[in-house]
Amino acid sequence: MEGPLAANWSAEPANGSAAPPGAEGNRTAGPPQRNEALARVEVAVLCLILFLALSGNACVLLALRTTRHKHSRLFFFMKHLSIADLVVAVFQVLPQLLWDVTFRFYGPDLLCRLVKYLQVVGMFASTYLLLLMSLDRCLAICQPLRALRRRADRLAVLATWLGCLVASVPQVHIFSLREVADGVFDCWAVFIQPWGPKAYITWITLAVYIVPVIVLTACYGLISFKIWQNLRLKTAAAAAAVEGPEGGAAGGGGRAALARVSSVKLISKAKIRTVKMTFIIVLAFIVCWTPFFFVQMWSVWDADAPKEGSRGAAGEGPRGCGGGAAGCGGGAAGGAGWSGRGGGVLPSRPSPGIESP
Repeated sequence: MEGPLAANWSAEPANGSAAPPGAEGNRTAGPPQRNEALARVEVAVLCLILFLALSGNACVLLALRTTRHKHSRLFFFMKHLSIADLVVAVFQVLPQLLWDVTFRFYGPDLLCRLVKYLQVVGMFASTYLLLLMSLDRCLAICQPLRALRRRADRLAVLATWLGCLVASVPQVHIFSLREVADGVFDCWAVFIQPWGPKAYITWITLAVYIVPVIVLTACYGLISFKIWQNLRLKTAAAAAAVEGPEGGAAGGGGRAALARVSSVKLISKAKIRTVKMTFIIVLAFIVCWTPFFFVQMWSVWDADAPKEGSRGAAGEGPRGCGGGAAGCGGGAAGGAGWSGRGGGVLPSRPSPGIESP
């Protein structure tokens, strides 16, 4: 299905050259039609997604507000992650739902650009706040004696939000309100052929999926190794306490061994549970995004990739899966067609009636 990760786009000749003969005639051939049965499914799925994203993240924020540990580092990051997922729900899923109902974008050019911009802000923010939270868990496990720096945490979150706002600026230039047929306007993306769509999709895939997954894998690899080391230390310390010298529990060696056992137990119980929770969120992020980006890359790099003649099934990006707070409530599963109107991030094939140079 279509969504903010799929977009109509037209081809723009390189170096400002004129459009090929016949392009204008093709453009006036008539507005592209859509598959109404598919549209009804899209609307139903997006309604469910919107409900899950809003209710799920609202519940998370309420729980964080009432918990006695609401000032902890982990909950601080979770709060901003849930806020990012709410941004996705309100500014990505909701506009896409309305767009699926109306089929065409009904609004001025400024609103078109603003919607596209905010759709990507939420996507970047949800991804990189998840990454920031995972980095924090990695440091908490691998460097347990690290001094708590609340100010540094706030600065890191602020820098992440600002970075997402800046990284989304190209959307304002790429998308605009364009005439797609005689008297028919839509929010459209224009790319220079033949490398424009490939460069755009590859960049988004790297920034939103590949690089974050590499960093997340490294983080949880280090965490797993550190936990394994702690478990080995705990086992060895327990054995030393049992097999220590006579009266070992009262002796210096026995007390030291028991202290080591207690210390290792404290680390495992206080932090491993939070690591498990964040790992589930990260796993959902990877599971939801992998099929989507695989098909996106396939659609532009393989000339023989299947295309759907009617409105595309490109798919709403799985933002709720990325943030995890809404239980995959911020996005829908992607499909295989790439003629979707709407979208905000990744382009689709040229729409009917617009000829590529």
